[in-house]
Order: sequence, then structure tokens, then C-alpha cells
Amino acid sequence: MSAPTTPADLVILGGGSGGYAAALRAAELGLSVVLIEKDKVGGTCLHRGCIPTKALLHSGEIADQAREGEQFGVKTSLAGIDMDGVNAYKDGVVSRLYKGLQGLIKSRKITYVEGEGRLVSPTAVAVGGQTYEGRHVLLATGSYSRSIPGVELDGVRVIDSEQALQLDRVPTSAIVLGGGVIGCEFASAWKSFGVDVTIIEGLKHLVPLEDESSSKLLERAFRRRKIGFELGNLVSSVEHTENGVKVSLQNGKDFEAEIVLVAVGRGPVSQGLGYEEAGVTMDRGYVLVDEYCQTNVPTISAVGDLIPTLQLAHVGFGEGILVAERLAGLPVVPIDYAGVPRVTYSEPEVASVGLTEVQAREKYGEVETLVYDLGGNGRSQILKTQGAVKLIREKDGPVVGVHMVGSRVGELIAEAQLIFNWEALPDEVAALIHPHPTQSEALGEAHLALAGKPLHAHG
Repeated sequence: MSAPTTPADLVILGGGSGGYAAALRAAELGLSVVLIEKDKVGGTCLHRGCIPTKALLHSGEIADQAREGEQFGVKTSLAGIDMDGVNAYKDGVVSRLYKGLQGLIKSRKITYVEGEGRLVSPTAVAVGGQTYEGRHVLLATGSYSRSIPGVELDGVRVIDSEQALQLDRVPTSAIVLGGGVIGCEFASAWKSFGVDVTIIEGLKHLVPLEDESSSKLLERAFRRRKIGFELGNLVSSVEHTENGVKVSLQNGKDFEAEIVLVAVGRGPVSQGLGYEEAGVTMDRGYVLVDEYCQTNVPTISAVGDLIPTLQLAHVGFGEGILVAERLAGLPVVPIDYAGVPRVTYSEPEVASVGLTEVQAREKYGEVETLVYDLGGNGRSQILKTQGAVKLIREKDGPVVGVHMVGSRVGELIAEAQLIFNWEALPDEVAALIHPHPTQSEALGEAHLALAGKPLHAHG
């Protein structure tokens, strides 16, 4: 029997984006916090997701620049990709952020427990032989890489995104199963490294959750980059060949490559952790919560990839902060998930906030749309990127959707987030002067055009 301990105000199971954000904010607000993590604080995003993949994509961008210097009047050539060097750079970024995060946890006087925890009552988590009691428990156990039924991951030829980040070589060819965010990002990075890539997507577009116009622009760009893709077809089998893997589709087509990346999304980590036994309502492995991230059990909340909201690190941060502030007695406002920015960091990038045109028409009936081509944007011409900014507004009302495709547009979505969340009218944004020449100007120009006074836009 472990010795009884004073209950903490908050016991958190899982130290990823949602868990650690809640821990930091709760400690800041004077609550006593126990944070339990079986691996490393920072979770999927820091160690096996957002951060390392973006580093990989940046290495790919440098490779493309070396290859294409001639078009900017600079004589460069690409001698090759040193995967050991790429991995050292990527791991260095992760390591520095990890050290910083460990320092933050320590400085806020959070009790950090390393080990595999399990919910043993509505107010307690057991780790090894020790039980940690809390006035409140937060479940934040995150997600894992899903596979396709019948497709066996062997970690060598058939791999998931986490294994893809550990590759010590550049494969000659790759098939990516799944054309969502993860699939498109890896396809983009690998193409930059010189890999022959084909994406297989069961739905009829790449990044199928985005506005169809963005999907089409990305598909056009990928065609230009000679990234192959097969849309609207499902996989029937994946089998090993002498030199690699063969993927057969239900339409009878076969594709062969050295490796296959299974990138069909992520599922919640919730099995065998005691959630059902404690009375928590679940659905397909997800923990169900209300708009304040509260489960049906009054002492238990849940955040991040474990609940059926957008699987994004910054959503985890937002949910973790919301729970911490609610438990500290501060007034909190539910998250409007439509108002959360979404970015796919491929080349070109795809960024959006608000509603797609289909969703806007369903909600408002009559809407107005405007597409501003980056061809009219000086900075985009300098960068030699193509794409567009698409705006959707409620008829005679505020802007309800912003969708962008082009190099670096992920950096522009923060302003678009304010436009959507503050329910700005096109006239109001048009009155703001954007700096020239920047890509942010494209957002300003799009609003000028939607307000009926286009500048560098063909009517």
C-alpha cells in the first residue's frame, strides 16, 4: 500500500500539448498540479509530429532552393541529401524545445511523474505502486497513428509517420496512403529530397477537409512538382515484393515502391486506461465532453486528441488552458472550433480559418465569394509562388471563411483568424493598410476587392 498523500488540485494524465498547457496554466493560477507522462513531456507534437515534420519540410525547402537557384540568377547545385545531417538538425530543434519545456515545468513547481498512469477512480490515477489523488482529474492521453485493416506495419517497408521521421536514408520511391495533412506533408518533403512519390486517397480530393478550391490548387501544384496521386480509390491489399511493396487498389490499379507510408489519420489513446470503469462516457475510443471539456463525471475533464475535436496541437493548448482556468474559478468562453486556424505545411502551404464555401452555404444560404490570385502580389512573384486567397462572406455580412494556398501562407492565417473571430466586414479590413511588398498584402487586396474597390486585382 502506498502512503496516503495530500490530494492535488489537479492530476493530469498525459503530458502532450493539452496536458502540459493545462499544467502550466493551472500552476500559474496557484493550483497544485501533478503531471503524469509515460514517455516525454511535449507528447506527439514535439517529439513525433508537428515540430520534427516541419524541420524535415524546411530541409526539403533548402534542397529545392539549391536545385532551383538558377531561376533567381544564383548558380547553385544540389550535391545530395545527407539524412544523418537532416536528422541531426531535426533532432536538435526538438531537443532545444524539449529542454525549454522541462525548464518551464520545473519552474512552475509542478510535480512531474514519469510512468504509465491509469485512472483508478473519478479522482485518482495510479502509476506503478503510487496513487495520486486529485480534486480533479484531466485526461490528456493523446493519439496514435491509425493503420488500415489488413495492412501490417513492419517498420521497414510499411511504416507510419513516426517511423518515417526516423528514416536514415532517402528512399528512391514511396507510396503514401492518405492525402490528408500528414500524407501531403511527407509527400512534399520527400519529393524535395528527390523521392518518386505517389499519394493514394480514398476521397475525391487531397486535403479533403479543406475548401474544394484549395484542394484543387494543391493538386495543380503537386502535378507541377510531379507528385503523383490517385484520388477516389481505396486500397485492397499491400504486399511485399522482392524490392519493396506493391499496393493494389479496388479499381484494379497496382503501384509499386520501395516503401509505403500509412498516413490515414490518428486515433485516440484510451484503451485499458480505466476510463469506462470510472463511468466516463466514450464513443469509438474518444472521450465525450461538453463545450467546457467536462466529461459526464463531474471530477473528470478531457482535452486534446483524446476528444473528438480538431486534432491540432494548438487546439490542445487552448483546451488545456480553458480547463485550468475553469477549475481555478475564472470565467471561461467555449472554443469556437471553426475559428481555429488550420495549416498544411506542404509546398505550397494550405491555410484556412472559418467555413468552407459548402459549409457557409449550408449555414447562411446566400454567400459571396472572392478569389484573389497571388499573381497580383509582388512578394509572391519575388518568391515565385502561385496560389490564391479565397474569401467567403455572409451576404452583406462579415467574412466567414478565409482559404489560402501558396508558399508561406501559414504565416498569414493569424490575421485571417482575427478577421473571422471578430466578425469583420470586408470594408473594415479594406480600410487597413497592409505593408508593401509582403504576402500579407494579398489578404488586404482580397478584402479591397470584396469591398468593391479592387487595386491590384483584375475584375
